[in-house]
Amino acid sequence: MYITVIRFIVRVCNLCRIIKVRYKNGVLVPEEPLNLQEGKELLIKIIDVEERRKILEKYRGALGCVDQKLIEEAIEEAEHI
Repeated sequence: MYITVIRFIVRVCNLCRIIKVRYKNGVLVPEEPLNLQEGKELLIKIIDVEERRKILEKYRGALGCVDQKLIEEAIEEAEHI
């Protein structure tokens, strides 16, 4: 129950979002504008997209016939915690 409340607060207050970035020349470069104030301090969680895809492929059949999009949505939701 507490996790559900935390997810609700995070989403309502717009405290968390997932963006794609590329690592270039020692810098993380966002693929979309961030619209942040200069000097804004953030926490960043790094998820290797290729590793995530490998894990999805490895366990796709383990849960029976589950749509890959549903699995990806579940992983993205878990990443928000």
